[in-house]
Amino acid sequence: MCGIVGIIGSLASGGTAAAMADRLRHRGPDGEGVFEEPGVALAHRRLSILDLSDDARQPMVHGDQVLTYNGELYNHGALRAGLPGPWRSSGDTEVLLRLLSVEGAAALDRLVGMFAFGLWDRRRRRLLLARDRLGIKPLYYRLLPDGIAFASELKALLVLGTPEVDRSAVRDYLLHTYVPAPKTIYRGIEKLPAGHSLCWEDGRVRVERWWSPSAELAARSEADTLGMLDEVLRTVVPAHTLSDVPVGVFLSGGIDSALTAYYLDRPHTYTLGFDRHGRSEADAARRVARHLNTQHTETTARAADFTAALDAMPALFDEPFGDSAAWSNYLIAQFARREVTVALSGEGGDEIFCGYPRYWSRVGERSSPFYRLLARILPPLTRLGQSMQRRAYTGLPAFAAAQGGLTPVQVDALLTPQWSESGYDHLWFYRRFWRPELPPLARLRWLDLNTDLAEGLLTKVDRTSMAHSLEVRPPLLDHRLVEFMLSVDPAMLVDVRARRGKLLERRLMEPRLPPGHLDRPKSGFGLPVHAWIKAHPRLLERAVARLIERGVLRRPVTTEFRRAWQLLVLDRWFSAFG
Repeated sequence: MCGIVGIIGSLASGGTAAAMADRLRHRGPDGEGVFEEPGVALAHRRLSILDLSDDARQPMVHGDQVLTYNGELYNHGALRAGLPGPWRSSGDTEVLLRLLSVEGAAALDRLVGMFAFGLWDRRRRRLLLARDRLGIKPLYYRLLPDGIAFASELKALLVLGTPEVDRSAVRDYLLHTYVPAPKTIYRGIEKLPAGHSLCWEDGRVRVERWWSPSAELAARSEADTLGMLDEVLRTVVPAHTLSDVPVGVFLSGGIDSALTAYYLDRPHTYTLGFDRHGRSEADAARRVARHLNTQHTETTARAADFTAALDAMPALFDEPFGDSAAWSNYLIAQFARREVTVALSGEGGDEIFCGYPRYWSRVGERSSPFYRLLARILPPLTRLGQSMQRRAYTGLPAFAAAQGGLTPVQVDALLTPQWSESGYDHLWFYRRFWRPELPPLARLRWLDLNTDLAEGLLTKVDRTSMAHSLEVRPPLLDHRLVEFMLSVDPAMLVDVRARRGKLLERRLMEPRLPPGHLDRPKSGFGLPVHAWIKAHPRLLERAVARLIERGVLRRPVTTEFRRAWQLLVLDRWFSAFG
């Protein structure tokens, strides 16, 4: 895992690329490298995981090709066997470079892993950028008057100057709790979407989606599906332990992390507990660790320091990011990094196995004139008003309202005319991936995998772990497993009457876990922010006052407002960057 940057054009001189890479030191504390030639500079910050020798340093050159790369290829040994030598390193970087030299962008389909890279073709004067299928690794780019720049994080591109804020991105943040791709909070800086590539040549830019999995459901029996799932997991999960440095597993009280630990041979597991018993899963994780005979270590967050969390958010994400669970991820990554450089997590299990309540609560299937009337007449920023707005919607608007952020009505009620826009399509991001031809459950799963997963969940995991130079790998998002699960009818995964999901995963794991483990409710990784905000009303009052003074918000809110944390984060971001 690393940090990558590059500049094509007149700004690629005077050590600019090195200065950009220096802002990514946390992503790669083990080394740095710069490649420069007239009009071109590529740089790299290294976190040594495979081939710890200097032979694997980047940027790496092979013939006319220069590569700066962030990620891990779990099949690099098999790919190496099909390429001619001689080889000067044993890691995956040289394999990727040589494969791209031969096959170009067509090689992307052969890669198994997580990655983001920039490949410069010196002869053709052409740049290829690519991001992995699910968006595990980030990549940002900025078009310049005579070229292009790219980087793993926004903060590196701000070395080239800070553009103006994209006001539509603030609207999007309030709806989603994140800024969705291809937007960023800044005009002129974009995210390369998950599963996409970008080709820059002679000032022309072409962005294409290179991974388009099938959503077609296969006709299989439950027994056959269960056997095939077990076989896929036995291949996929151990593959993600490929490393020349120590590897651990994040173990919560849930089924996804327990599944990940089960398919490994006595792994080292790490758990973060909370001092509030009702929110801590440490006891459940400890029972699983004993049952699976893992090498278990745990720590307890004695008290959540919300002020520290708010102060850290702007520098972690470089743009507003409103998921309070980011702080929990930050703390467990900090704890695990004392002993390991790589950690496996159960991220993605809710998406591929249908674990969210919306899968069994029939979101968007029905409404009523009564709910629609209440949604129109109740104050939109109250808890009851928001609840009625969610109940009034059907179809795609209902799915959007069931997510973590504000409703479109609330966004418009909060923002001043200068920051809102009449007729704005608040649902543009979800609309891109809405598949009305799919069955309802398959439609929701497709939307989850293509929207909130990459931009919300995986962004949170990447920034909070890489802040401590820890590489986190989610084996449940290996594309081989994801593509298999997309072929499984979600009706095999969800019991609507019992209001329960992950049925297939439960049947697979129930005999392999402590008795009764799957019957306990999952508390999640979120923090008790609402109670904290109610206990510190002046903090919210001052933050909202500053946003009103900036001309962003038109009205104050009380501590009863359920999305107050988003406003606190927005205020902190403006104070740091705006």
